[in-house]
Amino acid sequence: MEKSLGYDYEVFLSFRGPDTRSDITDYLYTSMIDAGIRAYKDDEELRIGEEISGQLLQAIEQSKISIPIFSKGYAESPWCLRELVKMVERKNTSKHTIMPIFYDVAPSEVKYQTEHYRTAIASQENKNRFDVETINKWTAALNEVGALKGWDLHNKPNRGKGEFVKEVVNNVLTELKSAYLEVSDCLVEVDNLVDEIMRVIGSHNNETKIVGIHGMGGVGKTTLAKIVYNKLSNDFVDCCFLSNIREIEMTCLQNQLISDILKKKWTRVDNIMEGTKLIKERLCSKRVLLLLDDVDKTSQLDALIQKHDWFGKGSKIIITTRDQGILDRPTLVDGTYELTGMDFDHSLQLFSKHAFRRDYPLEQYISHSERALNICGGLPLALEVIGSLLSGKSIEKWDIILKELEELPHEDVQRKLMISIGSLNEDQRKIFLDVACFFIGFDKRIVIHMWESCRFLPVQSLQILQQRSLIKIREDNQLWMHDWLRDIGRNSIQQGSGRKPGVWTQAQALEVLEKIQVINAENQGFF
Repeated sequence: MEKSLGYDYEVFLSFRGPDTRSDITDYLYTSMIDAGIRAYKDDEELRIGEEISGQLLQAIEQSKISIPIFSKGYAESPWCLRELVKMVERKNTSKHTIMPIFYDVAPSEVKYQTEHYRTAIASQENKNRFDVETINKWTAALNEVGALKGWDLHNKPNRGKGEFVKEVVNNVLTELKSAYLEVSDCLVEVDNLVDEIMRVIGSHNNETKIVGIHGMGGVGKTTLAKIVYNKLSNDFVDCCFLSNIREIEMTCLQNQLISDILKKKWTRVDNIMEGTKLIKERLCSKRVLLLLDDVDKTSQLDALIQKHDWFGKGSKIIITTRDQGILDRPTLVDGTYELTGMDFDHSLQLFSKHAFRRDYPLEQYISHSERALNICGGLPLALEVIGSLLSGKSIEKWDIILKELEELPHEDVQRKLMISIGSLNEDQRKIFLDVACFFIGFDKRIVIHMWESCRFLPVQSLQILQQRSLIKIREDNQLWMHDWLRDIGRNSIQQGSGRKPGVWTQAQALEVLEKIQVINAENQGFF
């Protein structure tokens, strides 16, 4: 099933059809689509009526970037001017970027409405088709966008279109920064760990480097790897993050790697041998940034990054795994880093962020916080979940919960996390189990329809699950859960301990997924 991407379009192209439709606009649109950029190209020559359409408004509102292509006839089109006004509104009220191209007019002509633009605006005024307020909005928008930094092709007839289009596409990719990975907003200081890994990977050299981070589940490997990935991403155009590798079929991972780097949907990879051949042949000239998360078999590395020369010089590859033995390949892995847990000071800071919403505990809770730290053993996941469980509770309640946690073996982290899950009410527990078993990676807005039809209270329940650090909702509205918490939920279903009325069987889940597909189809474009 296709998941909602938050933005149906990434770039909106605004242009005067007769001037540039079959020229620079077509080159630019085609190159963006080939690069995997979701671009919207509307031809104002085909529109009917004076009012800007709902579809066009939605396309501008959904896009992250607008590119007006200013030609001599741009201001002759009321449609183009309306689009420009909407772009400026979006720019001034939300995170929307305008990247103008001054095709055959100077920026000053657009900004001050001289020459062709003065004539075009005067013609609109003389026709009395539009009121003064509308004309003023048009001239204000032209003035504001004309002053923005963009590409000035005016009086540069010798500049090759291919070179120019490539520059625009690369700038758009950099602006979109799709490589950036979301990390927790409750992080504590990890600069020393990041610096050590950056030293091993060699961020400012032209050597291909492969490094591994290993440690037990819940220790923070993925978070640390994402921080390093984000620090490196500014220097790379070709980036790929393959998450939860042990959960996904290898041919799907190979297909995602090829598609992400080449920035276009690749023909389906039918078998692993075909995938390895395509990676070697198609990506050997690409300088890539790649994060392989949660590798648990050497065969996965063989299928994705068997040798350094599978990628271009200067590529940087990060691997996370629970199994140190997977990284014991001196000819492939250039350096490894073991993550064993957080020290006392950093543990206390992370715990306090979740328990008290500050960097240190309240004075009367200091000794209780130290007991909690001993229970968590320096594991970030446990610090987050248990800190969130205790948040807002009285000291008497802390005593009861901590005593229960202390009675469990020190190494039995999963049973300790189960106490937090056991504190949920029935609706919250059902939704937690649904996410663990079926809905990781789904858009919460679509799944909420299903839960509401079952008379759950999904909005309130999701809020509680987030507060307890049992799930996370990403910026694109996707539901996410740490793999330990996911495994706890799935295991409880398999063992029968989590089976309550309303928890989905496999048959029920398939029926639900079919309903979600129908809902998704009905709401296509709505989100």
